[in-house]
Amino acid sequence: MGHMATEIVAFLLSVSGWILVSSTLPMDHWKVSSVDGTVITTATFWSNLWKTCVTDSTGVSNCKEFPSMLALDAYIQLCRGLMIASVCLGFLGCSLALVGMKCTRIGGSEPTKARLTALAGLHFVLCGLCCITACSIYAHRITTDFFDPLFIAQKFELGGALFIGWAGSVLCVLGGLVFCLSLSEGFTVRTEYTYGRRASFATARPVDSRVLHAETQRAQRDSTRRFERNAYV
Repeated sequence: MGHMATEIVAFLLSVSGWILVSSTLPMDHWKVSSVDGTVITTATFWSNLWKTCVTDSTGVSNCKEFPSMLALDAYIQLCRGLMIASVCLGFLGCSLALVGMKCTRIGGSEPTKARLTALAGLHFVLCGLCCITACSIYAHRITTDFFDPLFIAQKFELGGALFIGWAGSVLCVLGGLVFCLSLSEGFTVRTEYTYGRRASFATARPVDSRVLHAETQRAQRDSTRRFERNAYV
């Protein structure tokens, strides 16, 4: 029961993290910059992995999508690839976890379900690492440009999408590690059960009647010899 509860906790952590990671990919505010003036001229500039936009004080947004994937900066292309890989790995992890958990009736025997659980944990850990790497690369570029005194273009700050991505990554990594921990506990329990079953089998093993008869005759001969040796004393 404890092993099943551990798997359920790991599944909830991993799925929650994967949902946050998946919502980070299309989210708007990866980086934000505000221009404050009068109420009429106040505007907010923001960008994500797919487009750059400006929103005025009335809430009207004017967006421009990136024209060409090959013309993008290398860090945006890298972040796109890592985030897409993270979402795919998380989906595979969820599928393997549903099949391999002990509370489900699919997946085959216990060793097979244990292997599927281990693969699910590995996929969730890789999902979290890919997302946290993408968010960190994007954040590093923002902070580098912001603190560079020679950078004369518009400077941006960290957007809310990056923090959501980091939180989802941590949950995915924690869930994957808990899956691996539950796998080691399951192997320990199975090993102890197998050892106890073998010991009980050895204790309850029936004794061969011919072996028992031979041992009885040998004991009788030994007692007779001792009696004959002590008769003349």
